Amino acid sequence: MGGLVSVFFTSDNDRIKSKTRTYALIFVALSILSFVTNVVQHYNFGAMGEYLTKRVREKMLSKILTFEVGWFDEDENSTGAVLARLANDANVWLSGIQVRSLVGDRLSLIIQTASAVAIAWTMGLVIAWRLALVIIAVQPLIIVSFYARRVLLKRLSAKAIKSQSQSSKIAAEAVSNLRTIAAFSSQDRILQMFQAAQEGPRRESIRQSWFAGIGLAFSQSVMHCTWALDFWYGGKLIDQGYITSKALFQTFMILVSTGRVIAEAGSMTTDLAKGADAVGSVFGVLDRDTRIEPNDQEGQRPKKVNGDIDIRGVDFAYPARPDVVVFRHFTLHIEAGKSTALVGQSGSGKSTIIGLIERFYDPLKGTVKIDGRDIKSYNLRSLRKHIGMVGQEPTLFAGTIQENIAYGTEEATAAEIEDAARAANAHDFISSLKDGYHTYCGDRGVQLSGGQKQRIAIARAILKNPTILLLDEATSALDSQSEKMVQEALERLMVGRTSVVVAHRLSTIQNCDLIAVLDKGVVVEKGTHASLLAKGPKGSYHALVSLQQGNKGA
Repeated sequence: MGGLVSVFFTSDNDRIKSKTRTYALIFVALSILSFVTNVVQHYNFGAMGEYLTKRVREKMLSKILTFEVGWFDEDENSTGAVLARLANDANVWLSGIQVRSLVGDRLSLIIQTASAVAIAWTMGLVIAWRLALVIIAVQPLIIVSFYARRVLLKRLSAKAIKSQSQSSKIAAEAVSNLRTIAAFSSQDRILQMFQAAQEGPRRESIRQSWFAGIGLAFSQSVMHCTWALDFWYGGKLIDQGYITSKALFQTFMILVSTGRVIAEAGSMTTDLAKGADAVGSVFGVLDRDTRIEPNDQEGQRPKKVNGDIDIRGVDFAYPARPDVVVFRHFTLHIEAGKSTALVGQSGSGKSTIIGLIERFYDPLKGTVKIDGRDIKSYNLRSLRKHIGMVGQEPTLFAGTIQENIAYGTEEATAAEIEDAARAANAHDFISSLKDGYHTYCGDRGVQLSGGQKQRIAIARAILKNPTILLLDEATSALDSQSEKMVQEALERLMVGRTSVVVAHRLSTIQNCDLIAVLDKGVVVEKGTHASLLAKGPKGSYHALVSLQQGNKGA
């Protein structure tokens, strides 16, 4: 460009035509080269960014699925917050920056900037070293101004990111619980909460915009000062005969392009600062070590489990509530092949025992043993293949009934799935549906009733054929007719297995081999239904039964 401009200062018209034609052809060649280069560059960086995003999302989800249940009990790791982190940090938006964009487009910009600066300075020194030295001496001012701006914005963006995460959490939970929100007409309240959560990011973005504007204005001002210095000092060098007008224009064009590239790179500082925080959040998940490793390669992988459970001297408090002690020196033995019911007031620790057997949590002190071996010595995923669980609110996925029954069981045939459904008293109602076993359950099984969902969950447990069966309030939310059908399925399922039953209803527990009565984390009574009732009104179990039956004087 500098050479072309200098051509018009000559007085020979033929030379002007010849040189202009030559330079025009050079620009045509450069345009073709630029076209090809840009297509290849942006395709490769775009593809790299997409592959990286895919890897980050997969690795984050894979890592999150290994975390212990206690991690999810913390407020900052609630369902909405985790979903927001997966969506924002790993894939889509995080205060205006994409991880893909950070590593794709921004990386190409950094490479372009570094190469352009190195080439321009070298050429400038070769063409007119006196002028180039002066301009190069000023160029670092631009770099320093943008670097200081980057550091400042990185600190400012932390608060905005935290606020943005809170608003994403509210949105995710609102969508997840849409039916409840609609039932209570709480749309306006949710919107108010969302707007309040957005207020922080808005103020922070405005504040950052001021700093970004001031920083960019300063960099542009410095760049134009270099132009003024270039022309002033270049004019003096021409006057003194040190350089030609062609050298002046070439050096000027080179340094102008360098200043433009640096200014463009600096204008991306806001995105880079926020992107750095996004990457930091991602690695905060990827680098975290779970406290309960589900796939310990050195752990015991049992082919068969007898089902003898021994909880000995356990102290326990939930990680999210460390000050509330649930168990202190708790001991309970559950015989293999027998059914044991856990009863007591809410908060007495019944469901906690289920969580300890599944090793959702580790005790603070004491041991939980299965078949005489500490549960910590097992490969947890292998052990859980021998444990089946049916909870109060069964978890169904947004697939077909057949897929939900077969969930967690490898290579189950259609006949085996149907047999499991028959055993769970679910085949009749499934067959009456339009699409039968291929009926979609809807999000979290919303298309099915409570009793239907519970029977599908029981069919899933039957298909798994576990040695240890954990039933956590499996019939408490059902009507009498549904309870009867579910209870029949449960009784068939419990035969020959080590069963731990948490329940309030008498019909669920009275046929169990052993009933343990818990009160404030302590086993106060043990025995069969008949033996515990025989203790009379002073017995804890008798009081619970009487309260349920409404015969306080019995």
